Amino acid sequence: MVHVTSFFMDIKEYFKYDFKSAVVVFLVALPLCLGIALASGAPLFSGIITGIVGGIVVGLLSKSPLSVSGPAAGLTTIVLAAITDLGYEAFLVAVILAGIIQIIAGFLRAGAIGHFFPASVLKGMLAAIGVILILKQIPHAVGYDVDFEGDQSFFQNDGQNTLTELLESWDYLTPGAIVVSIFSVLILILWNRNSFQRYQFFKVVPSALAAVTGGILLNTLFINFFPDLIITEKHLVNVPTLAEEGSILAFFTFPDFNQILNQKVLMVAFTIAAVASLETLLNIEASDKIDPFRRITPLNRELKAQGVANLISGAIGGLPLTSVVVRSSANVQSGARTKASTITHGVILLLSVILIPRILQLIPLSALAGILFVTGFKLTKPEIYKDMYKKGWSQFLPFIATVLAIVFSNLLLGVFIGILVAVFFILKTNFRESIIVVNEGNNFLLRLTKDVSFLNKATFRDVFINIPSNSSITIDGSQSHFIDHDVRETIKDFIETSKAKNIEVYLKHIEI
Repeated sequence: MVHVTSFFMDIKEYFKYDFKSAVVVFLVALPLCLGIALASGAPLFSGIITGIVGGIVVGLLSKSPLSVSGPAAGLTTIVLAAITDLGYEAFLVAVILAGIIQIIAGFLRAGAIGHFFPASVLKGMLAAIGVILILKQIPHAVGYDVDFEGDQSFFQNDGQNTLTELLESWDYLTPGAIVVSIFSVLILILWNRNSFQRYQFFKVVPSALAAVTGGILLNTLFINFFPDLIITEKHLVNVPTLAEEGSILAFFTFPDFNQILNQKVLMVAFTIAAVASLETLLNIEASDKIDPFRRITPLNRELKAQGVANLISGAIGGLPLTSVVVRSSANVQSGARTKASTITHGVILLLSVILIPRILQLIPLSALAGILFVTGFKLTKPEIYKDMYKKGWSQFLPFIATVLAIVFSNLLLGVFIGILVAVFFILKTNFRESIIVVNEGNNFLLRLTKDVSFLNKATFRDVFINIPSNSSITIDGSQSHFIDHDVRETIKDFIETSKAKNIEVYLKHIEI
């Protein structure tokens, strides 16, 4: 039996599952960290700092076994506006304060909010992220790298949207990038087939690492023998190096604490704390849904861990971070068992940018696009839609509404729309089950089966309207502990109007 609760319990199990997953998550996280920093108007290395802190600090403090944290695409608009308005040093103070607010929220048990997200909406969010990954990576796969890696919003800062950028990308096809992306996808598919997994080599080496290595070797081949297929520097990963910066201290920016009482800084801090906490709670719930061991993350502990990480990230020049569903999904799909994978990915990120930045700069973005393609497909497989459809309209409609809303807007707005649709079905079901009406001829029985609120008032009125003249009705409240004042008023009004229709009304365990 595999032990999943202890950290590094079995070194063999660690290398079999968590280390392999950490390598995959690192390859997914690297371009996202850089892309989100670029889109946020922040120093490029700030995204790397955030990824390292998200992996190591949150990994150590959180009790989530599989969630991976880092810079969040959903915060780029807020961050860009804040940096433009405040300057980067003052913005870092806001990140620190946001972390403190999250820690306080954790102690106040605000994490309980996460338990109220309907399962259909969470599944819709995961499927939508899968669709977005596929749509957003197509331009990168064909060599059109104008949009930043990690962008998830339909409407982009450059005036384009997801669909127009897809059309635009066909005018900038890069043959070498297309070859590498196709090769990457094929490697990922074939590597994990049973016929290959019989051999130890294919079990030990992560398929994503093989795909990236193959991409680098292919481009080396192009450089030497096929000049028309060469993938140029602008289509490769762009990682700052120590040689370029001159000193390791140049990688870090430190906050200007003279701005700590600036009202604009405080406003940005509360905004970041609210949005980052909501995204984290959503992503943690979603990650728990796809955990093969069905473990449940303590949400208040998660808010505290995120708060500490944001405090540290802001103090050394990083961006605000959240739990990130793309990285978490890649972690789960790669077979991670414990949070050792999350921590290890942070360590690999740290060591790689210090020791091998030149090698990272050889990675084609189209090779990474192939990895995200496969990750996206696994999140939004047709079987998921069929399964939700079989569960009935009350599950399928909130699910599909969430998918469409997120794809054509953004994560938080899409989830909000999905929740509204889910609440509609919850209320509809509640209305239908709150009362039972039976009759024998002109003798009616209306029984309250549960507590009723003002939301049930319309249902009562519909029942009363349909009671015919010259009949009798017994309203039985013996099974209801609470009857809202509005419902009592509705019953009282019915008693008054029923006299004109010669309807006899009997009340049982109801006082009006």
